[in-house]
Amino acid sequence: MQQIATITTKRQLTIPASMFEKIGLQSTRKVSVRAVGNQLIIEPATSLVESLAGSVQVPKKYRGKSADAMIKMAKREYFRKKKP
Repeated sequence: MQQIATITTKRQLTIPASMFEKIGLQSTRKVSVRAVGNQLIIEPATSLVESLAGSVQVPKKYRGKSADAMIKMAKREYFRKKKP
């Protein structure tokens, strides 16, 4: 799919709505822009956290728990071990 867009005098580019939606962009979200030859590649930016998601094994005792619950459990365990 190809469409024509205009670059403003402030170097701003409006992405056509159909393309914006097709690649899953959302307003105020960051994008990655890179030059390949004489083309610009615009992709949704992924954070380090998103890119690492699923790469670390979660211990069984923490599976299915919210982040807050895991933190509370870890704190309890840590401070229990520190007591003399």
